[in-house]
Amino acid sequence: MDKGPEAFRTISEVADDLDLPQHVLRFWETRFSHIKPLKRGGGRRYYRPDDVTLLRGIKHLLYGEGYTIKGVQRILREQGPHHVMTLWRELEDEEVEMAPVTSMPEDFAPQRNTVRTVEPQIRAEPQISLHDEEEDLVEEVPPSIELAPASHQDEASRAAEPRQDKVPERVQAFAPENARKLQLTLFELLECKEILDAAR
Repeated sequence: MDKGPEAFRTISEVADDLDLPQHVLRFWETRFSHIKPLKRGGGRRYYRPDDVTLLRGIKHLLYGEGYTIKGVQRILREQGPHHVMTLWRELEDEEVEMAPVTSMPEDFAPQRNTVRTVEPQIRAEPQISLHDEEEDLVEEVPPSIELAPASHQDEASRAAEPRQDKVPERVQAFAPENARKLQLTLFELLECKEILDAAR
């Protein structure tokens, strides 16, 4: 049975909803004091709807906008959690209000897989009458056009081709998924450090 929008959610439900590991949510509680889920016996956490919305905003700032934890802390400190929640709701409303792309009429749609073929024009051979055979034999033959050697033709064709600058294959945009994986790894390392510090 699906819960209503005002129902409290467990940490596993929030983790599935935000596509985040549970230990990341627990780590964020230690870094963002505005995240205050209700805790019951056995350490069970229950998140209010506003808590989930705030977590969405924090995730968007960290993974979508590229802010650091300190950057998000500064935003929460200077502008308050309501700003982060409002920012997320505005982005969500913009996605809903975006109109779907309508299909173009067939008359104006670009024709794909349409190859325009140009048929070569064949020049008709002049008809030679039998009576003018002898005269044609004595006519001057037009000078033949000398063709460049094959090697020179290859160089000329290569020179005529537009030069394409090679783009290094390794230069790629830093994908958001890679940034998300690095953030999760960082959170795990920081959590391990806190456990080691507490054990000393």
